Amino acid sequence: MKNNRREFLKFSGLAGLGMAGGIMKGFSADFTLSDYPKTMNKKNPNDFNDEELSMIGLYGPWAASLTANKLPSFSFRNSEWTNIESWRPVASQRVKDRMSIPDIGGLPEVRVIKEIEFDGLLIQELQWQLPYGRPTEATLLKPLHANRPLPGVLAFHDHGGNKYFGKRKITKTENTLHPLLVAHQKEYYSGLAWANELAKKGYVVLVPDAFAFGSRRVMLRDVPKSLRRGLNDDDPENSDNITAYNSWASDHEHIMAKSLFSAGTSWPAMFFAEDQKALDILCSLKDVDAKRVGCAGLSGGGLRTVFMGGLDPRIQCAISVGFMTTWKDFLLYKSVTHTWMVYVPLLPMELNFPEILGLRIPLPTLILNDKEDELYSPEEMKEADRILAELYHKAGADDRYKCSYYPGPHKFDEAMQAEAFSWFDRWLKR
Repeated sequence: MKNNRREFLKFSGLAGLGMAGGIMKGFSADFTLSDYPKTMNKKNPNDFNDEELSMIGLYGPWAASLTANKLPSFSFRNSEWTNIESWRPVASQRVKDRMSIPDIGGLPEVRVIKEIEFDGLLIQELQWQLPYGRPTEATLLKPLHANRPLPGVLAFHDHGGNKYFGKRKITKTENTLHPLLVAHQKEYYSGLAWANELAKKGYVVLVPDAFAFGSRRVMLRDVPKSLRRGLNDDDPENSDNITAYNSWASDHEHIMAKSLFSAGTSWPAMFFAEDQKALDILCSLKDVDAKRVGCAGLSGGGLRTVFMGGLDPRIQCAISVGFMTTWKDFLLYKSVTHTWMVYVPLLPMELNFPEILGLRIPLPTLILNDKEDELYSPEEMKEADRILAELYHKAGADDRYKCSYYPGPHKFDEAMQAEAFSWFDRWLKR
């Protein structure tokens, strides 16, 4: 699995490099060598070591200087912003405008495809049709014999370089899992289906397939033959076919991203629009207390948590796992380890990345980081932590924010799950 992820990062993550130039378009070019950060202020292009180099070469320091040493214009950290309630709607609207969130209609009709009892839970396989694409599939998990409304959690699956699977990555609905899912859960989740584990603790958990994953993935038969590389959708559960599809989907990602931009929207907007429909469905269930709802996820699920937690106040408790850093990190060091799903053009001038999630202050927020996570620079993870802590402190809500660091690589292991579940209990069960 690790080698697969490295290949995914190598090929699809490189697509993120293109966004750096797009963010800068239209800004002043009054920049000289003396404006470089101190470590980059060298006239000899060969006089650098790897730690001083950026992914876009000598253009990196100039690009970083456009936002360096100044607060983004819509940041609550600016002294002119003193009232949260007057700041939040203005800043939130700016983020939504930059994302260009499409209108995808009202509450869809939900069908229960299957209902089973498993693992001490009542599990329903759900399906709903949006105005475009194939039906969205989702798994709903709740304790057996619950007799009162329970807190609800929207559980977001990861990216993992694996678009064939979605909700199945973090759930278990039968004793036998697909071998690739067994390996996936072992590598990232201590061998646990964390959505099941959370439901057992007294939550109604909804796990939808994200845009372009699982039931929402781009099917090979739906694109021109010239793009299929000789692949097809036959025998889809075959491991070799899944691996081949994921490789294809990795390379197709830049096509999807550019097409969404050409349509006047963005990948974060598609995530948010579809996830918000799932939240509408979760909050409409009679066995869910809609005033006690949270969301959480690892990696791509952490990214989705940033936008959903920041922009929808129904999320009373948000937990982002393995996805917190700064725009500077994406610009200079780590866009190569990420996909097109992260980027919102022009927004870095107005809000730093952690400030998107900071739109929710003073609502409770937990960040879980891995110290050896290769997707982020340690210094920028700490800077994002510092920014969020500053926001919560200014709002007088220090006790509602926490950031924890765990040893090891990119993951949401059993120890991290325990802290996440305790955080949900603290804020959603009282």
